[in-house]
Amino acid sequence: MSSTDAFFARFGPGYRWLATLTAMVAAVAVVLSSTIVNVAIPAIMGQFGIDSVQAQWLSTGFLAAMTVTMLMTAWCERAFGQRMTMIGALALFLFGSVVGGIAPDQTVLVISRILQGLAAGLVQPLAMVVMFQVFPPQQRGAAMGIFGIGVVLAPALGPWVGGVLMDNFDWRFLFYLGIPFGVVGIVLANLFLPSRNPDLERQRLDWPAILYLSVFLLSVLQAISSGQRLGWDSNIVIGEIALALAAGGAFLWHEHRTPHPMLDLRLFSNGPFAAACVVSFVLGAGLFGSTYLLPIFVQQIQNLTPTQAGLLLMPAGFALVFVFPLAGKLSDMAPPGVLIGFGMAIFAYASWLLSHVSVDTAFWTLAWWTVISRVGMGFVFPSLSAGSLTVLPPQLLSQGSGAMNFTRQLGGALGTGLLAVIVERRTAFHGDLIAATQTSDNVATTAYVQGAGRAIAQLGVGGLDQAAASGWLLGQTVVYQAAAAAYRDGFLITAVVFAGALLPTYILHRALQTNRKPSAAPPTAMEAEGDIEAGFALEPILPDDAGPQRKSGAA
Repeated sequence: MSSTDAFFARFGPGYRWLATLTAMVAAVAVVLSSTIVNVAIPAIMGQFGIDSVQAQWLSTGFLAAMTVTMLMTAWCERAFGQRMTMIGALALFLFGSVVGGIAPDQTVLVISRILQGLAAGLVQPLAMVVMFQVFPPQQRGAAMGIFGIGVVLAPALGPWVGGVLMDNFDWRFLFYLGIPFGVVGIVLANLFLPSRNPDLERQRLDWPAILYLSVFLLSVLQAISSGQRLGWDSNIVIGEIALALAAGGAFLWHEHRTPHPMLDLRLFSNGPFAAACVVSFVLGAGLFGSTYLLPIFVQQIQNLTPTQAGLLLMPAGFALVFVFPLAGKLSDMAPPGVLIGFGMAIFAYASWLLSHVSVDTAFWTLAWWTVISRVGMGFVFPSLSAGSLTVLPPQLLSQGSGAMNFTRQLGGALGTGLLAVIVERRTAFHGDLIAATQTSDNVATTAYVQGAGRAIAQLGVGGLDQAAASGWLLGQTVVYQAAAAAYRDGFLITAVVFAGALLPTYILHRALQTNRKPSAAPPTAMEAEGDIEAGFALEPILPDDAGPQRKSGAA
């Protein structure tokens, strides 16, 4: 079948829920893989002998690949149809999962994450297109609530399930966790998603833009990784930065000249929308960066098990399940700029609390601080999704939503990489400072070495071995203290950046309050039809009248 109308004729109104189930299962498969690997990073670092800057590729590689293919979803849907696009993306996801599970080294493992990210960039936007096509505007809120709960619960439960698998089996089983969902998703897509509409003209894929963007992202991330290992003034790093600048400039130049750009640069001439994109970029950096850092901190510094690290993130995920519906209702009642600013301030406050972490910070204290941060996220997402589009004319709604997705994913990729480098550099900085104070004149150091010596003596170790063991314990303590201080710096920087993002939030708020112009009016039927055909751009939460009014959806 090549249309949703045919499916409605066959299954009746119940087809909406069959399509919802298909979209949810497919989305859960890729969402699980987006964050679940974070609890395994310390184990992977130990097995392959890599540092945290190299390990960040497991997260940033996924996010960067997702950023690229997210802009290709509209073309794939027109060229192959929803069914083949979803099946092909899930097949690629399954292949990447198997490759990750059997990866013999770090390079193959990163490649598997890139493959998974390529698939995720197609599946997540396409799942939203499916939802918007089968529900009329007045029912999309409830449908998105059900869909959102399923998608939010996946990353909430995923790290805990992944931790259990790690503690009882091996980190490789984390790559296999999404496979059952992927297989079921392929079956459901084959049964309930429409094939390609033969009336749609096949457009050429904008290969130059994809190539320039891919080179830019890979060069930036490689420069971040190489800079810490080789030195930021090395010829290799300078060359990688130069390549990134050249590729980024070529991408912007090409998008400015092409008649059908993947990313319409006219959007950024709108000051309030550009401010919203800055907020979206910061939001992605904070969300993915904190989700990356926290599991590593509690495992490396506090020696928690992977299961405990997963449990730490679970309450925050459940908090989002309750916050999203509340924030959605409030976004219809209160000015979006106020809710965005409120949420950003809450996240900044939570990051400031996390900047006080130490080896002795209690488990439930960390869990509560994480819950506070996710509450802030919950208030930002709905209002930012809807408010950012309000300042655009109807013909740019589709491109605007795509740009918001793009900037958020780009923020996640670059923010995670930069936070990993910051923690690595600050660990060395604090290590040097603390080590310089470990002298015989330091009363605390002398007391520690003497106490360690007595404890070691009770184990039957004496003489030079006792002194060497005491010195080793002192060195390990210095490393732990330096690393804990570095993580505190990372969370503090996150708090400062989020606090700074209140300025563009204010610009957006002022525009929403004063710029009540016809340009924010609901789109016409033809313009709305264009939104669905550019389905990559649709966000989970849009104004009810911003999507298409299909006869099948109103059946």
